[in-house]
Amino acid sequence: MRITTVATLVALAMYVSTVTPAHGQTTPAFPNKVVTLVVPFTPSSGSDIIARVIGPKLSAKWGQPVIVDNKPGASGNIGAAQVAKASPDGHTLLMAINTFMMTPALYKSLPYDPVKDFESVAKLAEASFAFAVNPTLPARDMKSLFAYIKSNPDKINYASPGNGTPHHLAMELLKSEFALDIVHVPYKGIAGALTDLIGGQVQMMFASVHSLRPHAQAGQVRLLAVTGASRNALAPEVPTFRELGISIMDSVDAYYFVLAPARTPPNVVERLNRDFIAVMNDEDVKSELAKLGLSVRTSSSEQLAAMVKADLPRWKSVVTKAGITAD
Repeated sequence: MRITTVATLVALAMYVSTVTPAHGQTTPAFPNKVVTLVVPFTPSSGSDIIARVIGPKLSAKWGQPVIVDNKPGASGNIGAAQVAKASPDGHTLLMAINTFMMTPALYKSLPYDPVKDFESVAKLAEASFAFAVNPTLPARDMKSLFAYIKSNPDKINYASPGNGTPHHLAMELLKSEFALDIVHVPYKGIAGALTDLIGGQVQMMFASVHSLRPHAQAGQVRLLAVTGASRNALAPEVPTFRELGISIMDSVDAYYFVLAPARTPPNVVERLNRDFIAVMNDEDVKSELAKLGLSVRTSSSEQLAAMVKADLPRWKSVVTKAGITAD
């Protein structure tokens, strides 16, 4: 009888040791091997820069190698699909940007569901957009620009680095709200668009404050407004859209975040959220990213999930109204 009791207790102990820990507890299952940060874009993109800056610090914190794996293509869909199908253990993560909420409206079908196939981990950083015009335009603020556009219908062009990019959709959102009759000219990247904006072949565009600031300082472009809740430190003299009473441009910034595969255990998601936020708020990280026009803005996993769900219908409405399709 006693032998049976001991055997039973041993079996019970072995069972308890294998069950999933309760919500909020740490688990020895993460991390226990290499952690891969999948960047669904090319090297030197915002997501790639963040991943490579924080990768070594995450590695030191976790005691495991952290590698960056660039999987560009199809507006980020290739990399996203890889993470959606990965083991839900926290060792394969998606370094996403908010184009993640735009592509579902641009493509007829995706190899993943942007809500059901992922767990939100944390928002990491933002890069504010500026609205720039060629300085030959007789407009020094948004009000006079709108008046000029309305008096010259179908004669003014705007540039973007490509069809369906955040820059394109931001302009279409503004265009729809104020009934602006302007023509989209898509380029194959930001460089050509900026060159033609400076040259006057196109008259306006959205781009990151960081990319536009040197040209504004040289008098080659004029900045009329910036996105975001507050003025940008790189261009403090430029008002926000919110200051100008244009609230629809709130949260149009490019923002970066981390997703894990669906069914990643809650305690692993909590650990990831905590560690990513700690690393992002490291002063060296904040300083290095600030030089590149990226402001650290972190969130809880719940806050990020709410942002994703709110942005999906928002951009679907913009894409539908403008009749935009992916290249």
